[in-house]
Amino acid sequence: MTEAILLVGGKGTRLRPLTVHTPKPMVPAAGVPFLTHQLARAKAAGVDHIVLATSYLAEVFEPYFGDGSALGLTIEYVTEEEPLGTGGAIRNVASRLHSGPDEPVLIFNGDILTGLDIKALVDTHESTGADVSLHLTKVTDPRAYGLVPTDETGRVLAFLEKPQTPEEIVTDQINAGAYVFRRSVIDAIPLGRPVSVERETFPDLLAAGAHLQGMVDSTYWLDLGTPAAFVRGSADLVLGRAPSPAVPGRCGDRLVLPTATVAADAKLTGGTVVGEGAFVAEGARISGSTILPGAVIEPGAVITDSLIGTRARVGERSVLTGTVVGDGAVVGPDNELREGVRVWCDAHIPAGSLRFSSDQ
Repeated sequence: MTEAILLVGGKGTRLRPLTVHTPKPMVPAAGVPFLTHQLARAKAAGVDHIVLATSYLAEVFEPYFGDGSALGLTIEYVTEEEPLGTGGAIRNVASRLHSGPDEPVLIFNGDILTGLDIKALVDTHESTGADVSLHLTKVTDPRAYGLVPTDETGRVLAFLEKPQTPEEIVTDQINAGAYVFRRSVIDAIPLGRPVSVERETFPDLLAAGAHLQGMVDSTYWLDLGTPAAFVRGSADLVLGRAPSPAVPGRCGDRLVLPTATVAADAKLTGGTVVGEGAFVAEGARISGSTILPGAVIEPGAVITDSLIGTRARVGERSVLTGTVVGDGAVVGPDNELREGVRVWCDAHIPAGSLRFSSDQ
């Protein structure tokens, strides 16, 4: 296997305001755009040609990654004019593939951070003669996911929508968002209209008697669709819990990019990242958080499990927990923001305006 498709066209609406100016795969995780980690892991597994299926803010990708040579890859870009869904996006880029009809093509969703053994998935695909092979992972609470039961050999039996009752939870295996397709299966997807692989392609293949193989790999897996998950994924990359050859530095409690400035008595823990040109002042305490390039953290601020956008500012003594601050926003001094708060891009919260506790 030498080529792959990466689906990076989603709008990332659950991540807003992080994705107002930046497509989700380009939001920095552990100091580099998240997509860099996926590309590096694909390269490490033997992939050398990748087609990016882009749509939202498509113009951002190519100026950053170019032809892929810096990563040892050949990268091509195909932009959807209208949203086509997962299956439609895969079919839309098929003309750029070099594989023959029976050769395998790896497909990734652009918002999954995983420790998947990519080579093992390809080996499973080839040894079983499958038409499509799926990475499956086990979760403790599968109610938010589509279920994928398999037989004792790993052959997929069905694709079940999110279960509504306990009786409908027939397995803890879910679709983890990485696939190997036989090239001819990609060419058979309808061209030029929206298609969902989960709701249309896979069920239709099963109904037609095709061989869909599941491989359970329960190493690290995280859907980065929400701000809290994205922040956690970045911290896990820094801490070494999630594997990636693209982390720009040693794994540890903190990652400070070369042009960032951090005061000697500031405390950074829990996989915190401080991006290029950012500034962390004296007495600040930051845990498990991402400070994007050019952001300023003023003296005595306390930031936990939060993401501070590009060129944003957090004022003195402000306390942020589970908060997202959009690009260019200003949180004035002595504010207190808690879980789930999203401060929009370029917003300005005056000093002492928001609190969840008494000011005494």
